[in-house]
Amino acid sequence: MELLYGPIRDYAWGSRSAIAELQGRPVPSAGPEAELWLGAHPGGPATVDRDGDRVSLTDLLVAEPDGWLGDRLVARFGPRLPFLLKVLAADAPLSLQAHPDAGQARAGYAVDAARTGGPRNYVDPYHKPELLVALTSFDALCGFRDPVVSAAALAGLGVPALEPVVAALRTGPAGLRTAVKTLLSWPDADRVGLVDAVRAAGVAGPDAELARALAVSYPGDPGVLVALLLHHVRLAPGEAIWMPAGNLHAYLRGTGVEIMAASDNVLRGGLTPKHVDVDELLRVLRFEVLVDPVVAARPVAPGVRCWPVPVDDFALHRVTVDATVPVVRLSLPGPRVVLCTGGRVSVDDGTGLVPLDRGQAAVGAAVVAPLTFSGAGEAFVATVGA
Repeated sequence: MELLYGPIRDYAWGSRSAIAELQGRPVPSAGPEAELWLGAHPGGPATVDRDGDRVSLTDLLVAEPDGWLGDRLVARFGPRLPFLLKVLAADAPLSLQAHPDAGQARAGYAVDAARTGGPRNYVDPYHKPELLVALTSFDALCGFRDPVVSAAALAGLGVPALEPVVAALRTGPAGLRTAVKTLLSWPDADRVGLVDAVRAAGVAGPDAELARALAVSYPGDPGVLVALLLHHVRLAPGEAIWMPAGNLHAYLRGTGVEIMAASDNVLRGGLTPKHVDVDELLRVLRFEVLVDPVVAARPVAPGVRCWPVPVDDFALHRVTVDATVPVVRLSLPGPRVVLCTGGRVSVDDGTGLVPLDRGQAAVGAAVVAPLTFSGAGEAFVATVGA
C-alpha cells in the first residue's frame, strides 16, 4: 500500500468545514469543498509519490494495467479503475438527477459522440450506480414514494394550478410519468409564479417546509415540486442509500462516503441552472415506487461491515479496529483504496504497511494477499465487486 492524495472539488454547494475537519486543516476553508476524489477518474485523478514527485494514478494504470488492475479486471472493464471513492460534503442541495443503465449509456454515448457541437447528455459509455454511506446526519431525496402520498402533499399546498398533477398522482404509479412530465414541462413564463405560489402557501408540515426551503434556493425551478414526489430520508451515521439506474435522487445536506461506477453520465431533473433534457430523463427514469431507499450495513466478520449492491463495478466495506478487535484481516479483490475516517489505522497488503490518520487514504495494486488492519480507528475500503 502507499499513500494516495485526492483532489478536492470546489462546487458551490460544498461545505467549508467537513472535509477540512476530516483532514485536520483549519476551518473554515478558503472556499467551498464539495468532494474529495480518491480514484483514477480522468476528470480528477488522485496521485501517489514517485521519486519526490506526485504521479497521477490514471497514468500509472495506463502504463501498467495488468500490474495495477490484474488480468481479470482488465478483461472485464478494460484498462481503467471501474469505481470512484469520494467524500461528499453538501452544505446546500444538489440537483435532482438520475443515471442511465449500461445499455442506455452505451447507446446514448454512441449517438452523442457523433453529435456536432459535442455530447449533450452522455460523455462516456458507462453506467453510474451510486452508494452513499452517511458519516454525519445526512438528508437526501431518493426514489419515488407512494404517489397517493405525494398527491396529498401537493394538494395540501393549496395551489390550484397543480390540480392536474394531483389528479395524475391519485391514479397511482401509472400517473408518475405524467406528473413528472407535466411539472418539468411547465411553461417557462409561468414557472416563477408557480414556485412563488408554493413559497407563499401558509401550510405547515414537512413537505411544505421542504418545498419552501428549496424554492428559496431555486426560484422558478419546477424541481421544487418534483422533489415532493420522492422519499425524503434522513440517514444516521452508518446508514446508506443505494441509487441504481433510473432512480431520481438529490443530496440535500450532510457528509458521507460515496462509491460509484466511474462515469459522468447525469440526466438532471431540476434544482439546477444546468441543462435539463426532459425527454431523455423521462426515457431513463424508472417510474416505480421504491419501498425503502435506506440500506442497512451487513456484518461480514468481527469489525467489518458492508453494504451489498447488485453490481460488480464496486464494493464498499467499513473496518473498525479497537481494543475488542485489534487486528482485522480482509481478503478482497484488488486494487484496493482505503480511507481512514476516524482515529489512526495501519493497513498492510503484503507489499508495505501504511499508517493512516483521519482523512488520509492509501491505494494498493491487485495483489493476492489480504489486507491487514491494526490500530484504533475506522476505515472504508473500496474494491471491485465479487
